Amino acid sequence: MTAVKEIKATLRPKAGKGAARAIRREGRTPAVIYGANEAPVAITVDHADIRNKIYAGHFLTTLYDIELDGKKHRVIPRDYQLDPVKDFPIHVDFMRLAAGVLIRVNVPVHVINVEQSPGVKRGGAVNIVTHSIPLRCPPDRIPQSIEVDVAGLEINNSKHLSDVKLPEGVKPVSREDMTLVTIVPPSGYAEEQRQAADAATAAAAAPAAAAPAAGAAGAAAGGDKKPAEKK
Repeated sequence: MTAVKEIKATLRPKAGKGAARAIRREGRTPAVIYGANEAPVAITVDHADIRNKIYAGHFLTTLYDIELDGKKHRVIPRDYQLDPVKDFPIHVDFMRLAAGVLIRVNVPVHVINVEQSPGVKRGGAVNIVTHSIPLRCPPDRIPQSIEVDVAGLEINNSKHLSDVKLPEGVKPVSREDMTLVTIVPPSGYAEEQRQAADAATAAAAAPAAAAPAAGAAGAAAGGDKKPAEKK
């Protein structure tokens, strides 16, 4: 079951840019709770606390209980805005979760068993084509990541979404069998492969070229013989 963390909040009495700037000067961040067919609630959260939660990672796939005036609201963060210069949070959107609802989340891809990939052993590199997968699932079954096993993967081979077993109750949003990870060749690999192919072709052609030459030589030798004289 997905762990639920807590956030303490206070009501935000005023809206508008001026009120929001005043709130930030007090060391708090404006936020809103919306969804589940209820009216939006404007709140504020502690600036340092919400900043730490955002930069700890997995913020948009973590469930929170927001404690507000003695009542807890089960939510999931849907978006946040950062100051374009100082990179601190200036606003957060929380979506209220209703019972039995399915939610859409973007879950990061995590590659495992890289050292067991023969393509990597031969100098190839892991290229994560899709860094996160859009999934639909119950709130209490949000996976922290989707593991992609590249053991046995050769150079120029890939792993697709259909190759991954998703947790129970978790479904992909798209029907597209997206490429998740591929093993890219090292520098000069294509030229080496071309040279090897040319050498193999030349080796295969050599016996075929030698056979007509041998036949021609035999014919020439037979042609030099004089017919036996009749007695």
